[in-house]
Amino acid sequence: MSLDERFNEAADKVKSLTQRPSNDELLELYALFKQGSVGDNNTDKPGMLDLKGKAKWEAWNGKKGMAQDAAKEAYIAKVAELVAKYPHS
Repeated sequence: MSLDERFNEAADKVKSLTQRPSNDELLELYALFKQGSVGDNNTDKPGMLDLKGKAKWEAWNGKKGMAQDAAKEAYIAKVAELVAKYPHS
């Protein structure tokens, strides 16, 4: 199975969790997914009042410079960790 296939499978698998991961875990998943699928953050930073958007932006921006393939591998590993930790269907 190719890296992209494993990445997409992990993205589907994370949706099967029946318990919500912590906010920090969700931010890490978001950042790795965006870095793996888009690459470096190229969007404007959200305003001060958009706390959720700002947290997501900062998490993704923290992955700047990480190769997309490395981000995909890290995302796959993080999903495997969460599937082992939390109940899933």
